[in-house]
Amino acid sequence: MASRIHVPVSQGTRTRSALGRVLRRVATIAALACASPGALAADPPPLATEVKSLIWVGNSFFYYNNGIHGVVGRLLAERGGSGHRSTLVGIGGSGLNWHDVRSYLGPGGLASYSFVGDNEIRFNDTSARKFDALLMMDCSQCPIHPQLGPLFHEFAARHSEAARSFGTHPALFMSWAYDDKPEMTGQLAAEYVKAGKANDALVVPAGLAFAASKASRPDIALTVADKRHPTVAGTYLAACTVAASLYKVNPVGSAFTAGLPADIAAHLQSVAWETAQAFHAREGRASLP
Repeated sequence: MASRIHVPVSQGTRTRSALGRVLRRVATIAALACASPGALAADPPPLATEVKSLIWVGNSFFYYNNGIHGVVGRLLAERGGSGHRSTLVGIGGSGLNWHDVRSYLGPGGLASYSFVGDNEIRFNDTSARKFDALLMMDCSQCPIHPQLGPLFHEFAARHSEAARSFGTHPALFMSWAYDDKPEMTGQLAAEYVKAGKANDALVVPAGLAFAASKASRPDIALTVADKRHPTVAGTYLAACTVAASLYKVNPVGSAFTAGLPADIAAHLQSVAWETAQAFHAREGRASLP
């Protein structure tokens, strides 16, 4: 329903002056209503210069084995890192189109408090940037599926744009091939690199690290019986690759092994570091320093 503005027609000059003010106000409101949303939006905050807070958006590949984010946190802490915070949002079987990233990054709600010290609650300021980086992963075959592939690229773009509007770096986690479908490695890598380039988003080459480890140490099982989800060794390798890629932390020689035998952990650390170094020398680091 259109609003109605009533102006009295008496009182001479004062009335005409009032009418002029009202009409100018109406014109201003109309101009604002017709303006594009982008023209009215405030400039986004600058991107973070260091990744201290990270949101993981994905599925069971992330939350298997009590969560990859916890393993990355232990690796960073063992290497002397401090003040790192992670929040994992995982929906079993999900693709990127199942997630509402803009609501995750907005004020209030998610990450509004943290557990610190002896299980104490610390309330966080969510009026500013919540996370320095967003690390997202699609479902295990979505990027190369005939019907779902376009959705991968669509939502990688949408979520990257949302991240930047909050001053957050977008990043993509390249998942690995199924044990019985090794051809998926190259196919997934191609799509993740394409999406990374299109959205200026760093790509974590976990899938390439899995393939490299299988080539040199096929005796180390990286997936469980379903040939998809990670064993502890698989989660550890993926975590080492995130540390090497996103954080530029060399995991080689880390005393934290997630309970794996020392020789296996050493192998996985080395594969992660070498894979990340070679990949970023070739593909770059996008918007991340």
